[in-house]
Amino acid sequence: MKPINVGLLGIGTVGGGVFAVLERNADEIARRAGREIRITAVADKDIERARSLVGGAVKVTDDALSVTRDPEIDIVVELIGGYTVAKDLALSAIESGKHFVTANKALLAVHGNEIFAAAHRRDVMVAFEAAVAGGIPIIKALREGLSANRIEWVAGIINGTTNFILSEMRDKGLSFDVVLKEAQRLGYAEADPTFDIEGVDAAHKATIMSAIAFGIPMQFDKAHIEGISQLESIDITYAGQLGYRIKLLGIARKRPEGIELRVHPALVHGSRLLASVEGAMNAVLVQADAVGATLYYGKGAGAEPTASAVIADLVDITRLHTADPEHRVPHLAFQPDQVLDVPVLPIEEAVTSYYLRMRVLDKPGVLADITRILADSNISIDAMIQREAGEGESQTDIIMLTHQTVEKNAVAAIARIEALDSVQGKVTRLRLETL
Repeated sequence: MKPINVGLLGIGTVGGGVFAVLERNADEIARRAGREIRITAVADKDIERARSLVGGAVKVTDDALSVTRDPEIDIVVELIGGYTVAKDLALSAIESGKHFVTANKALLAVHGNEIFAAAHRRDVMVAFEAAVAGGIPIIKALREGLSANRIEWVAGIINGTTNFILSEMRDKGLSFDVVLKEAQRLGYAEADPTFDIEGVDAAHKATIMSAIAFGIPMQFDKAHIEGISQLESIDITYAGQLGYRIKLLGIARKRPEGIELRVHPALVHGSRLLASVEGAMNAVLVQADAVGATLYYGKGAGAEPTASAVIADLVDITRLHTADPEHRVPHLAFQPDQVLDVPVLPIEEAVTSYYLRMRVLDKPGVLADITRILADSNISIDAMIQREAGEGESQTDIIMLTHQTVEKNAVAAIARIEALDSVQGKVTRLRLETL
């Protein structure tokens, strides 16, 4: 049977991993796919480096559009990254009738609706397993493995850089800035780590998972995004004393009123599965009505883990290459005419519990004033630490965990607490997820 010819756009860390794994496991992959899958063209700015990696049998060029338009290419794999050039290349490949594989979460979160619509018109497939959680097959699980279920929520540790930083801050008691520098030295964090530490990367991935889980369009612009750069080590310590660990979570939750789509640091109880995910590892927890909770855990980045997901997409497309387009798995799990425009709720409407840390004057009546304000907002207290003031100190910390409430109620109550003369400065607030 005629081999499937692949054009590879970008042969950096992940692209090099794809080429290496595809060569090393060629026979095993062909046995699964039913025919040989081979990279016949590579586009990269560094032509000499690309040639040194792929040898003389593969066409190498610095003109990516020549690959997307090459009539001999069946599938185009985009591993360049970014929003702009990658989008043009995706649409060019699709318009040329090529199937398209990408690991580019930013591209799909921002331009996915346009790309999927173009692919539907041209009867070609877009596959993107590697765009979320590296080598973990979470896209396939949401799109196919759980298709009998009504998915209730998805929560994940989907950025290895921030998870490494939080693990180090807790284990070593170091500040965020110190651990970030160490993460950069070890190669876990980029020279410009903004997308990771401010939650943007996780929000791209959460947007993709929400669309597949609930059959809605990509709505990255509606996601609520908070990172970890303002997190203080004292809150990690207090959370530990209460039995919790702090993780940066991407959360998509379906409620009758709409979808919660949010990324932020959150307390997770130490007994929960996600709390034990350490270092640069990723994990996604899915709650569904029929199967209950399922956990997907593994390496969320790296050359070969990501290559594993890219090649799995190549195998899937090869198997379905000649199939009737109507019988292929839909891009967003649901049939295109069944994708619903369900609203993404503003963060003020989110329902969750809270960790509150207050610096207060050490005098009678302070705690009573605070609990009265919370009660007025129908917010009940689940646990509390009241630290003893040291000798000669006039101030101390009160730490509270609340039961679930609507975010706007918590915000209003915190504003009233901060207005008390006995409360010094701002109240530190973190969300708490029961999962």
